[in-house]
Amino acid sequence: MESKVKELTEEVGGVSIATPDEAEQFRLKYLSKKGILAGLFDEFKTLAPEQRKVVGKQLNELKQLAEQKFEQSKELSTNNSSAKKETIDLSLPSEPVELGSRHPISLVRASIVDIFTKIGFTVSEGPEIEDDWHNFGALNFPEDHPARDMQDTFFVESDSDEKWLLRTHTSSVQVRVMKNQKPPIRTISPGRVYRNETISARAHCQFHQVEGLYVDEGVSFADLKQTLYYFVHEMFGQDIKIRFRPSFFPFTEPSAEMDITCIICGGKGCPVCKQSGWVEILGCGMVHPKVLENCGIDSNKYTGYAFGMGIERITMLRYQIKDLRLFFENDMRFLSQFKSVI
Repeated sequence: MESKVKELTEEVGGVSIATPDEAEQFRLKYLSKKGILAGLFDEFKTLAPEQRKVVGKQLNELKQLAEQKFEQSKELSTNNSSAKKETIDLSLPSEPVELGSRHPISLVRASIVDIFTKIGFTVSEGPEIEDDWHNFGALNFPEDHPARDMQDTFFVESDSDEKWLLRTHTSSVQVRVMKNQKPPIRTISPGRVYRNETISARAHCQFHQVEGLYVDEGVSFADLKQTLYYFVHEMFGQDIKIRFRPSFFPFTEPSAEMDITCIICGGKGCPVCKQSGWVEILGCGMVHPKVLENCGIDSNKYTGYAFGMGIERITMLRYQIKDLRLFFENDMRFLSQFKSVI
């Protein structure tokens, strides 16, 4: 058997492979399950132990040589095939690449941020998983306060004694800013928030907010109104009518909600505005003194205003979209309508 292995080694070393067919014939003859090498290994099992050491080494070298020869033939075949297909005319103009577009929520968020940064507001962000104090306690929500029922909350299971939750508003970011920064403070906090609500054309369990905060000496409700007038006129145009209605929020006093003329129906009445001709776009008010004190700010020296709006609501009005669920369905027929490129 030793002489047979030597003869086959010389035979394999002298084989010349030039085509894929020749490579396949080589594989079938030497490397397949019914090939020569498979037969030699079966025969090797019958040798005496003293012969196996010598013949085994030679047999392995023969197998490696055959495999190497076959792999080289495959590389040669691939290179030849690639060379034949390389017929691209590099002087021809390239095919146009169609760019994607930004999501309408992202477009409107960027517009809101741009409007407020022009008048001195900075942008602040915070975690989406919050502790109870930053989301409720610091904002004048006592444990048994009925106002907590206004926001259905997703709580997060935790081994600690402290309650953790998915933030219900970005006011928690404002709390962090007031805790870590001395007045004057002028910031907006855009971000995603979560509430356990039934999904419909007007509501969703996750959505986006932008909340604003201004704290300084002598800040008044008139400052708040002028800021919001400026925002609405920049976002929707000078002809939009605006009204303020008294409301209640635990973290502001006095509090108000702001409505604008329904852009979708022009104030005539539609399902989006509930046939009223008006659409609420934000809540606002003067920061409650207790909130300032909770964050380490002297409420006798400083006052402030705050406001918060849903980006989805602003987007629906700006692009006259009647169903909020479209923003989350990733339907390319819908998204491709927004042509502002990345």
